[in-house]
Amino acid sequence: MLGMAFDPPSSASRAVTFFERHELDRLLRLYGRMVAEGEWRDYAIDGRRDAAIFSVFRRSAEAPLYRIEKQPALARRQGAWAIVSQAGLILRRGRELDQVLRFFEPARLGLVE
Repeated sequence: MLGMAFDPPSSASRAVTFFERHELDRLLRLYGRMVAEGEWRDYAIDGRRDAAIFSVFRRSAEAPLYRIEKQPALARRQGAWAIVSQAGLILRRGRELDQVLRFFEPARLGLVE
């Protein structure tokens, strides 16, 4: 093995998409609120080459209830942010995280006279 050099993978092949600090802060605030309401109990964060995923669970042993995904490659077309259901359906997609997270806001009921 003399003369063989080890070439580490290029930085481009190791690049991982992840959440920025303010995005992660917003996601964790939502998570805290939903835990306080008794809706969610656990979360997982995954950074992949093409997407960053924040998954929330009702119970740790189950599949995630929702996946909040950031896919920068879709930013110009459909929007980088998506909420995906347990069944894999896209429930909401958009360009801004706050706009997409409105999906989790309680329905505002008003009196009708």
